[in-house]
Amino acid sequence: MKRREKFLDMWQLAKSFPTPQGDHVVVEGFDLAIGEGDFVSIIGHSGCGKSTVLSMVAGLTAPTFGVMVLAGREVKGPGPDRGVVFQSPSLFEWMTARQNIAIGVDNVFAKKNASERRAIVEEHLALVGLAHAADKKPAELSLGMRQRVGLARAFALDPKVLLLDEPFGMLDSITRLELQEVLVDVWSRNRKTALMVTHDVDEALCLSDKVVMMTSGPCAKVGGVLEVPFARPRDRETLLEEPAYRALRDELIGFLEAQAHTPSEEEATALSEDGCEEGLASAST
Repeated sequence: MKRREKFLDMWQLAKSFPTPQGDHVVVEGFDLAIGEGDFVSIIGHSGCGKSTVLSMVAGLTAPTFGVMVLAGREVKGPGPDRGVVFQSPSLFEWMTARQNIAIGVDNVFAKKNASERRAIVEEHLALVGLAHAADKKPAELSLGMRQRVGLARAFALDPKVLLLDEPFGMLDSITRLELQEVLVDVWSRNRKTALMVTHDVDEALCLSDKVVMMTSGPCAKVGGVLEVPFARPRDRETLLEEPAYRALRDELIGFLEAQAHTPSEEEATALSEDGCEEGLASAST
């Protein structure tokens, strides 16, 4: 089957929110085409609209303007063709790890028989290294283990595209690296199209095929796209020593430094992206 170069296509996306001072334009004129099977990261300063873009693709926030097309169909509202992993795992606290995954599987694969659905759940628990903790509830799991459940839940639904909103942002550095390896290992099995928001330069470069650099808001848009040419699988330690890697890292950091600015009083009182992120998280529960 021929790979589609514009599997997820965003055209002139814009999002604004009303404030007492007038409309606050978070994102405007955002254009991005993602190929089938690509792993793409969006990076930029806090408040630039990264999570707002992800929320629009997820169908949890309606764009003020623009069009999104996924696998030939316009995106209008949420759907099982998009799996979302949030910074906070957003699990049902009264359910076990197995049940948190099964609730989505049972809904999306209702036409499969019970044994087939159970097999999907067990397979994905094993893939993220949680077979031994399947019957534990979130309160009994570490934050890293809860995020493994979130990854398993998203992959188990077999979505067309995986959306990751700073999935490792709340983790310590060691757990973060471990979960990055888990993500890449599971993703490599079927190369789902993936779009990830991150603040971490090395995370973006080590995991991605492309890094989308967003300008600072308001009216944020794509400021550039960095191609990451390194073959997979990638060894992190070896990669960090590559002169080509250091050159890409310097280019990315240079862009972010050029975008840095001190917010004006008007910007500081306007609706921030934090509000959008809270809405994104609340919409998942």
